[in-house]
Amino acid sequence: MAAALLLRGLRSSASRAHAHSLSHASSPSALGSSLLRRLYSSAAASTAASPALTPSGVMDPSRIRNVAVIAHVDHGKTTLMDRLLRQCGADIPHERAMDSISLERERGITIASKVTSVSWKETELNMVDTPGHADFGGEVERVVGMVEGAVLVVDAGEGPLAQTKFVLSKALKYGLRPILLLNKVDRPSVSEETCNEVESLVFDLFANLGATGADLAEEQLDFPVLYASAKEGWASLTFTKNPPDNAKNMSSLLDSIVQHVPSPKADLEAPFQMLKNKNAFHS
Repeated sequence: MAAALLLRGLRSSASRAHAHSLSHASSPSALGSSLLRRLYSSAAASTAASPALTPSGVMDPSRIRNVAVIAHVDHGKTTLMDRLLRQCGADIPHERAMDSISLERERGITIASKVTSVSWKETELNMVDTPGHADFGGEVERVVGMVEGAVLVVDAGEGPLAQTKFVLSKALKYGLRPILLLNKVDRPSVSEETCNEVESLVFDLFANLGATGADLAEEQLDFPVLYASAKEGWASLTFTKNPPDNAKNMSSLLDSIVQHVPSPKADLEAPFQMLKNKNAFHS
């Protein structure tokens, strides 16, 4: 609940300030109690009506989705985030817009997790881009403990790899029901048969990592599957290598997030809460 309230509060502050520009994005260095300071990136944008507010002026929690994008390194998370931002109307000045640290741009990898908020069909999506490299795996675990959903990105040509297993295990540990996105399906080497094989491998990975299937309220094994080319900016509910022009967008993924990810459990009447991970004493 504390995490949900923090994310809601962060978004509310951004909305009041109308800070919908990537040019002021920042990525402070601390996590834990200061996780949201590091995660915050003011890349918020809106193409639809603003999510509904309660009579007290607070955003309706049922209109909020908190989602982490997780994957093995180089499977397309950050490129996917770029496309989702553009789909929702953000003015992105360059590729890998979420990688705001100079070392991230230099090395082409995500080092620090970052969050941005976008509006989609009257729902506010707080999207967290997480590192895929093993050296920064601790970031992933801290993030998945704060969200209610995850998009698991898997390269359709490579299939699930070492960090796929790691990030998925953390998502399942915290009770998330990941959405599987098979990326790079437009590559010549990828066929529908290839995708079916990768989907089977991922299903086995879910099962081996202890995904639930008996409790109808927690059907982690019954995960949605989408096919995408983050590079070309589209996602589809059915396999295709070249969707029609009117379907070359991320609408299917955004709709799946809204439909599949639960809203945060937040008590708007409860006192403000936040996480704290470091105390310092100076004499």
